[in-house]
Amino acid sequence: MSNALKSGISSGLLDPDQYSENFSDLHPRLTRHEALVEADRCYFCYDAPCMNACPTSIDIPLFIRQISVGNPAGSAKTIFTENILGGMCARVCPTETLCEEVCVREEAEGKPVKIGQLQRFATDHYMDRGGQPFDRANATGKKIAIVGGGPAGLSCAHRLARYGHDVTIFDAREKAGGLNEYGIASYKSVDDFAQKELAFILGIGGITIENNKALGSDISLDELKAGYDAVFLGIGLDDVNSLGLDGEDAPGCIDAVDYIADLRQAEDLANLPVGRKIVVIGGGMTAIDVAVQTKLLGAEEVTIAYRRGADAMGASKYEQELAQTHGVSIRHWLQPHALVLSESGAVEAIELEVTSQSAGRLSGTGEMITLPADMVFKAIGQKLKYDPLAGADIQLDGNRIKVDEDRKTSDEHVWAGGDCIAGGEDLTVAAVEDGKVAAESIHRALQD
Repeated sequence: MSNALKSGISSGLLDPDQYSENFSDLHPRLTRHEALVEADRCYFCYDAPCMNACPTSIDIPLFIRQISVGNPAGSAKTIFTENILGGMCARVCPTETLCEEVCVREEAEGKPVKIGQLQRFATDHYMDRGGQPFDRANATGKKIAIVGGGPAGLSCAHRLARYGHDVTIFDAREKAGGLNEYGIASYKSVDDFAQKELAFILGIGGITIENNKALGSDISLDELKAGYDAVFLGIGLDDVNSLGLDGEDAPGCIDAVDYIADLRQAEDLANLPVGRKIVVIGGGMTAIDVAVQTKLLGAEEVTIAYRRGADAMGASKYEQELAQTHGVSIRHWLQPHALVLSESGAVEAIELEVTSQSAGRLSGTGEMITLPADMVFKAIGQKLKYDPLAGADIQLDGNRIKVDEDRKTSDEHVWAGGDCIAGGEDLTVAAVEDGKVAAESIHRALQD
């Protein structure tokens, strides 16, 4: 973000009231009547395909039936039993490629039951009432350290606390929540919901959070192993992949993840610098999120450049359409070739090479195009920071932590989950499942 500020890029491109309107709730909560009507569309399938498609195995037909008979609190408890972060997942899950994609109504009519919105209706109803759906078991005297207060860490912590274990979460940032707090598009999670959900989770008791404690600098894995009965790593992916271009540190060439975090924490969006002409490199959710949000901040032209075709993009078709309906142009078969800098050294354009694919192999064609840009966002994925794990007996698979089906690492005292593990799906709901599975495994291990 600092390089954007140094480049002299403008802020406050819109009327003050426009920011609130642009960043309002993307999918406002269903009313009670709307929820009942939508719930009545469910066939309550036996061996429901939607339930099989849910990474956390929520009993979807049951929770929808509970809504239909006027029991949203019971519906919420059904959801929370499998996914304690069901409120956030209802907001950010790509339901269009998970439960709703396999809905029988989708197959028959092309219009699935709005499972995500029904889940939000139930969980919001419960959380608005206050209270905690589960009781904490008697204290066991066992202590578990969790590194990272994101979805995986919070899911793991809550499940362990329910069993009566004492949990300490060490988080590197000022606020816990991980990507739920710092990485989600603002219009998907409004009204400080990430912190409200955090307070809801902590309501079980037995969970302590220590902020501004980073693994490798403030705490070490050896210290945690010595002081706790088990350790869970939910450290995410803190390193951003580079474009590999000269001038990548120039003002105006920005990590999309950092910008989104700044946007999420901004007290006044009018003070956030935003370019007039923006190019985003990447094809995943981060690319979509930063593209749409800069357009909502007042950028005149926003273009996503992706090296392959639309079907290969990590972002779902729904998200791609969302970007386009907000005025974002998505151009395929383009890869970054060079940054064009002004006399002052700031980004003023990017040169892109046209690509082609043959037998699954991507290559450049040599044809170049140049797009004017006073901001170029890097959204080509993240990677694990190895330094905090240096010297630890933690095996890697590729550039992520190797775990077994119980999310246990090569160190018998350490488990891991979320984006940092090999095979991770980079989804909030998948991270929640990792945390839940690891907690069950840790609990079993502590009984031996």
